[in-house]
Amino acid sequence: VVIIQPVDSGNKAHPFGHALVAGIERYPSKITRRMSKTRQEKRSKIKPFVKLVNYNHLMPTRYTLELEGLKGTVSNDTFKEPSQREDSKKTVKKVLEERYTSGKNRWFFTPL
Repeated sequence: VVIIQPVDSGNKAHPFGHALVAGIERYPSKITRRMSKTRQEKRSKIKPFVKLVNYNHLMPTRYTLELEGLKGTVSNDTFKEPSQREDSKKTVKKVLEERYTSGKNRWFFTPL
C-alpha cells in the first residue's frame, strides 16, 4: 500500500485522521525467459485498488515508494462518482505497470 494523500484532521464524511492509499489487489504472475512476448505482457498485468484507510489501520515501515504521477491525478474528490474512481484506478494501474516493467522496486510487486 502506498500513501498518496494524508488527511490528518479528517473531514465531514470521515471525521478521523485517514489517508488516501493505492495498492495492488492482484499481483503480476511469474515470468520466465522462454515465454513469448505476448504471454509476458499478459502475465505482467496488475489490478490496483484505491481507497481511504483510517490511520489506526496503517503500519509505518522504513520502505518508501515515490509515485510522482499519482499525486495530482488522484485526490479525495475521486470517490464522489464511480466513473472518477475507475479513471483513478486506470492511472494507478498505468503507473504501477510502468514501474514493474522497468524493474524498479521489485519487492513491492511480490505478495507478502
